[in-house]
Amino acid sequence: MTTNFHGTTVIAVRRGDRVAIAGDGQVTLGSTVMKKGAVKVRRMREGKVLAGFAGSTADAMTLFDKFDSKIEEFRGNITRAVVELAKDWRTDRILRRLEALLIVADKDHTFIISGSGDVIEPEDGIASIGSGGPYALAAAKMLMRHTEMDARTIAQEAIRTAAEICIYTNEEITVEELA
Repeated sequence: MTTNFHGTTVIAVRRGDRVAIAGDGQVTLGSTVMKKGAVKVRRMREGKVLAGFAGSTADAMTLFDKFDSKIEEFRGNITRAVVELAKDWRTDRILRRLEALLIVADKDHTFIISGSGDVIEPEDGIASIGSGGPYALAAAKMLMRHTEMDARTIAQEAIRTAAEICIYTNEEITVEELA
């Protein structure tokens, strides 16, 4: 992804029959840390779908609401919901101005969704967004290859690694997991 948002790191890791999404808690305004314990990951659809965001908080909340309505409209079909959200996000006059990225996952799929119409499902079950995303992604890929850690632990350790490198990421980690 070419869009890089400062102030967050969110990663999704899929291993075996589990998927976890973890996010750090730091919110920055310019070069100032405004909050250390923000929650950027949530459960949706009665706990069957996980979502995390990077970017403007207000924009992300709007997108969470829009995604929630899409997932309900398509009766839990996450693939159809993300495609329809991406279409709306790209074509709607108001939505296309929103500055955020989303990661969503259910028991079978993980997607990154952007306002430019991107819907990306990673081949290896690992996806990341935010300014610390590339660092977390690299850490998670190495942990997947060289350890037997579960999805939750890999996601947490990937965020911790990103926090050591990215000044916009901290170690106040929120993790949600589906089994």
